[in-house]
Amino acid sequence: MKNAARAELFRKLPAVDDVLRAPAAASLAECYGHDSVADAARAVLARLRQEITSGLVDDDGLELALTGLMGAVEHELRRAMEYSLRPLINATGVILHTNLGRAPLGDSAIEHIRETAASYSNLEFDLAAGARGKRDVHVDRLLRRLLSEAVEANPGEAISTIVVNNNAAAVLLALNTLAEGGEVIVSRGELVEIGGSFRIPDVMAKSGGILREVGTTNRTRVSDYEQAITERTRLLLRVHRSNFEITGFTEQASTAELVALSHKRGIPLMEDLGSGALFDLHSVGIEGETGVLDRLRAGVDIVTYSGDKLLGGPQAGLISGSAVLIAPMRSNSLFRALRVDKLIYAALEATLLDYIRRDHDAIPTLRMMRLSKEEIGGRAEALGRQIAGAKLKVEIVDGESILGGGAAPSSVLPTRLLALTSDGLSVDELTAHLRCSDPAIIARVDEGRVLLDLRTVFPEQDSEIASALVRIRA
Repeated sequence: MKNAARAELFRKLPAVDDVLRAPAAASLAECYGHDSVADAARAVLARLRQEITSGLVDDDGLELALTGLMGAVEHELRRAMEYSLRPLINATGVILHTNLGRAPLGDSAIEHIRETAASYSNLEFDLAAGARGKRDVHVDRLLRRLLSEAVEANPGEAISTIVVNNNAAAVLLALNTLAEGGEVIVSRGELVEIGGSFRIPDVMAKSGGILREVGTTNRTRVSDYEQAITERTRLLLRVHRSNFEITGFTEQASTAELVALSHKRGIPLMEDLGSGALFDLHSVGIEGETGVLDRLRAGVDIVTYSGDKLLGGPQAGLISGSAVLIAPMRSNSLFRALRVDKLIYAALEATLLDYIRRDHDAIPTLRMMRLSKEEIGGRAEALGRQIAGAKLKVEIVDGESILGGGAAPSSVLPTRLLALTSDGLSVDELTAHLRCSDPAIIARVDEGRVLLDLRTVFPEQDSEIASALVRIRA
């Protein structure tokens, strides 16, 4: 397109003020506000300018676009005023999918959040005394009950718990409180980096503790820890290898050995457990993932873990352990900076009460782990019958679900998968169609097939998947 023709097209574009004087714009302003309508008009006109510049619009095309200008402004308004954060269907089979929000909350947690958010609450008010209270009592009282066996195994050691905004914050607060200015001994094989560039050495530096590495990447003995202890040693630290394993020629000091060394030298032992299960994972076939109670019962002084991983609650970082060591963390000024709000306490309290009631199926994460391959296969076959068609080939195949969220990286759960292919669509096009559904459906791809794992799909969402795939088929 020649410059003169392009300049003529630019002259036909109305000014934003002209668009806003249209009667339709006034109606939109009543619903969305004048400024929002003006922003939408600018965005639409900017796109038209770009299309003219790129030579994508000729005179006839511009006339057509200007005829539907107010419709385009309204569409832009609706798009801009929608929530960006919205629910979707996780059909990946990754139960704790970090990119998809990790653990979904149970009904009791959602209802308790609603009640707490819609009114005032006794977040920091002692109703019995009629005076200011402490916000962490709502969760601490429940975890004392759930972790009471640790006290029985270690008489005289009261257990307490505090809550901060995530596990990284829990590690930071614990290290800063217990080891600022002193040395923390860690195995070289545990200097991990997990998602989002969270590195143990970096957190250690921020805490004010001094990292003292011992052993080698693949072999660290208890003697390595003992030989590294000096008058500056404040803490022995074990870190969960949350997203990888070291196999082959390896050796790791046992928890019993480290507990014995801790008691012998009078130095606290802390473990960053990461996922923090309060549930017997062996019952669902998950091996190699230690729970919070197991560690405390074994004599570990402080355990840090996440609320939104294997616990199945909201995003939070929990620090459980010796009440004597937890107490100074409560008075650390960092605790106030890292503490959580009433909605997190509400969700945690409700989730922990489900544990106390032993109503594990009320917690979606645990319910998904407990689903059998046969249950998932029956749903997959029923869904497959609904969507089979000329354009969409559907197979039901064996597969594996994973926990995700850095939990038990080598453990899998047997499942049955819907494997989809299409004669008319590539794998990328098929997954794009699923993502553009309402609600969006997130699947995984393997060996040229789109795979849907219903383990992580709520049963009431099966019909939504069927509808989306029938539309693709058509």
